Amino acid sequence: MSDILAQFFQLWWLLPIAAIILFVKSSFGKGVIGEAFLNLVINIKLDKKKYQLLRDVTLYTEDGTTQIDHIIVSQYGIFVVETKNMKGWIFGGENQKFWTQNIYKKKHTFQNPLYQNYKHTKTLEKLLDLDSTKIFSVVVFVGDATFKTDMPENVVYPRGLFRFIDSHNEVLFTPREMWRIVEDIEDGRLSKGFKTHREHVSNVKTRVNEKKTQSNVLICPRCSSNLVLRVAKKGANVGNEFYGCYSYPKCKFTRTI
Repeated sequence: MSDILAQFFQLWWLLPIAAIILFVKSSFGKGVIGEAFLNLVINIKLDKKKYQLLRDVTLYTEDGTTQIDHIIVSQYGIFVVETKNMKGWIFGGENQKFWTQNIYKKKHTFQNPLYQNYKHTKTLEKLLDLDSTKIFSVVVFVGDATFKTDMPENVVYPRGLFRFIDSHNEVLFTPREMWRIVEDIEDGRLSKGFKTHREHVSNVKTRVNEKKTQSNVLICPRCSSNLVLRVAKKGANVGNEFYGCYSYPKCKFTRTI
């Protein structure tokens, strides 16, 4: 027994290292690291007199809560930033409900982050009672992701974030209005901490499960467009129904019923 304890105390330092490795590899850890990296870059690149950064903002919504990675408040508008820490090839389009991540020939679909950020912008519109033209959605991919399809101008790598922000140079708020917006967001946000994060994650899981139960939408495994019901007009299966990709003829995936 004493020998086992002696070995344990000799190797105790491996435990925190193992914990750090597990944290870094976890999806939560990757998200934290990605957001921390972007926070650092934003703080270095943007003039703090003109731009105010609010991080990890959780707000109440009609169906629970929503969590916004970064909000940048300026006289030139409010920039709502959704961060994605991903690797591999990314395929997607502005109006596609789901995008695709391809890593070593393995495909994984995920919700279009523009749709996710749309809810964030609408929540802020309601909280601040502002017109939508003064709030700008932008999605930033950090990590080793590579876009394999043309992306909208507001889906960028970190360096593209600042080009996007700089492209908005029309003054929309006075300095006093800008600081009032910051105060209103701070007043409306939930307190930061593990409890708030845990409750938000629970709300998200509940909404996702409800949507899965209510939705019968089929997704194309090749391009992530919807599959729609069609009828064969020629060939051996003429007259038979089948599922075809909405993006046909660009994507010719089919599935028999």
